[in-house]
Amino acid sequence: MYSISFNKSLVQGLELVDSNLIFPHEKVIDKKTSLLIDYLKTFNNSIIISSILCCSKSMVIIDGHHRFFALKKLGFKKIPVTKLNYSSSDIKTDHMEKFSKKDIINSGLRKEFMEPKSTNHIVYCMKSKIWEPVILLSSLFKLNFTK
Repeated sequence: MYSISFNKSLVQGLELVDSNLIFPHEKVIDKKTSLLIDYLKTFNNSIIISSILCCSKSMVIIDGHHRFFALKKLGFKKIPVTKLNYSSSDIKTDHMEKFSKKDIINSGLRKEFMEPKSTNHIVYCMKSKIWEPVILLSSLFKLNFTK
């Protein structure tokens, strides 16, 4: 299911979540969101997309801001989310850890958005002993367009 070996307690749930209960912490690059929307519109009745990664406690987005905004603009009310134990030391905000997890959570909850791509979350791979992009914890979802 996953392409890396990680602490299984990191993933605390996988479900469709009301988009109003999910909190971004970064602005998005409009052009990138528009390109993603245009791509998703090329599918007929359904799309397959990676889940958004969120902190299980706060529902602040850890990875997937552009996917989140694209799905919202396409009219999806329920967004596929993988809930993560964000307090785990097996997840870092990036290699340099310029921002603390607390700052990121507060940014999302206060709606004081950071610049696009301010964070680059990573997860520890137990097999390779290196840090990998956190998106590798996402799951693929099939979403149907409603007519």
